[in-house]
Amino acid sequence: MRMFLLSSDEDTVTGMRLAGIEGMVVKSRDELLAEAERAEKDPDIGILLVTNTVGQLYADSIVEIKKKSKILVTQIPDMLDPSAAGDSITRYVRNAIGVNVD
Repeated sequence: MRMFLLSSDEDTVTGMRLAGIEGMVVKSRDELLAEAERAEKDPDIGILLVTNTVGQLYADSIVEIKKKSKILVTQIPDMLDPSAAGDSITRYVRNAIGVNVD
């Protein structure tokens, strides 16, 4: 089972790639929906990570994705999120969903 990240920030995507998690930068609602659908169709992806920034920008779309998705969809902080200050995103993922990405 793999995780896939949707973020509005290239630095967050790059950092997660270094931890072994692929992802895409989304800059519009259409990109978000298309990438979420692509992740849903990939049989190897079991968890869709969405950064808080994307979650705030497209809250209604995230709710719809969560309702329709057969995979786990969860929000995590990104590099731009002040709530993540002083804590690593990988630690947050491990604590939130119990998966070690180190």
